[in-house]
Amino acid sequence: MSRAPDVVALPNGVFAENCYLVADPDTREAVVIDPGEEAPRFIEGLTRRGWTPSAIWLTHAHIDHVLGVGAVKRAWDVPILLHPDDRPFYDNVPRQAAMFGITAEQPPPVDAPLAEGQALAVGAFTFDVVHTPGHSPGSVSFIGHGLAFSGDVLFAGSIGRTDFLGGDMPTLERSIRTRLYRLPDETRVLSGHGPETTIGVEKRSNPFVRVLAGANQCQRCGADVPGKPWGCKNPCPNCGFVYPLGDCSD
Repeated sequence: MSRAPDVVALPNGVFAENCYLVADPDTREAVVIDPGEEAPRFIEGLTRRGWTPSAIWLTHAHIDHVLGVGAVKRAWDVPILLHPDDRPFYDNVPRQAAMFGITAEQPPPVDAPLAEGQALAVGAFTFDVVHTPGHSPGSVSFIGHGLAFSGDVLFAGSIGRTDFLGGDMPTLERSIRTRLYRLPDETRVLSGHGPETTIGVEKRSNPFVRVLAGANQCQRCGADVPGKPWGCKNPCPNCGFVYPLGDCSD
């Protein structure tokens, strides 16, 4: 088996949304993550590489991430996977479009729900579904093989908006700090907009969710750690990392 899946990022449309084609280079099976506005580009990209999609994975159902679902579904009749908490957005795509002054077709029905802890396969590669709400109630990230497809949860130098219906800033921050920041620093973050980054870079420099050494955040996962006297061992309640390091018996 090849060491890593092939990944093609396709920024597209007026929203500059990133659609991703992810494939097993040995079996040539692929998935399409968040097919946005320019569906012909996604279909051409798959066809030109000789990749056959087996599913459409949706990180969430805001309009810029689902405009191409219908076209991809018609081309290959593959299952559409979405977390049920984002169904209200998915089931009202034309209404979403009207809010931006555009028109859009209602995409085909969702074929299967996504759930926390679910394992999804593309060829010989498996990705975990991690529920990361905050930008939207049903936002998920697909994690595996040193990659994190984070949708609109975490960006290079920024985070997702929370002023849309169902958005919530404390929930978004908690998702990033307790779910994504538990990943190794070298994990590549492939988000729904903009360039890729890494978990380590965002922990050190993201102005919205920076992990500051010496503050009350775990240096491994970013979760809040209740204060203790300096020098006492203080395990993170989220991941168990001992912070700050010390020699007290507790």
